[in-house]
Amino acid sequence: MSMRIIMVIFMFGLFGLSTAGELLKPGDKAPDFELKDSNGKIHRLSDYKGKTVVLYFYPKDDTPGCTAQACNLRDNFDVLKDKGLVVLGVSQDDPKSHDAFTKKYNLPFTLLADTSKKVIKAYGADGGITRIFMPKRITYLIDNKGLILHRFDNVNASNHTKQILDVLEIKK
Repeated sequence: MSMRIIMVIFMFGLFGLSTAGELLKPGDKAPDFELKDSNGKIHRLSDYKGKTVVLYFYPKDDTPGCTAQACNLRDNFDVLKDKGLVVLGVSQDDPKSHDAFTKKYNLPFTLLADTSKKVIKAYGADGGITRIFMPKRITYLIDNKGLILHRFDNVNASNHTKQILDVLEIKK
């Protein structure tokens, strides 16, 4: 292999550039999962069949951007709930960390622990070599049949609810 090809491969990995097909797209079946919440209760995506799910992946509990995103969803939770949405947050933090984060910010939705990063990888939230230690911020809107309705790649942490509601309005 020439040095130029090796450098191109390295640069794609270094900057987290993904190749086509790595991320789930609208119409794809959302992978089922089995993850624990902060109380140790197991949740599966299939448990929410018949409901529309906001499945959001975030880097780390109690960090500025992740707190802004969680609090934005918290502050607008009644609106989301009235629209029939179930909100599930996923990070690689453990259940104990999620419990502290949930209590500190009075979060009314479920946070799921993916310490093995299997679900994070299945949903393309691992972000490549630049995100070895923390997953990237990405959200999936999953319809009542378990299909991806929309993928949010450019999440606005402080105004994520508006992004979700805008997409729901368009999809009507």
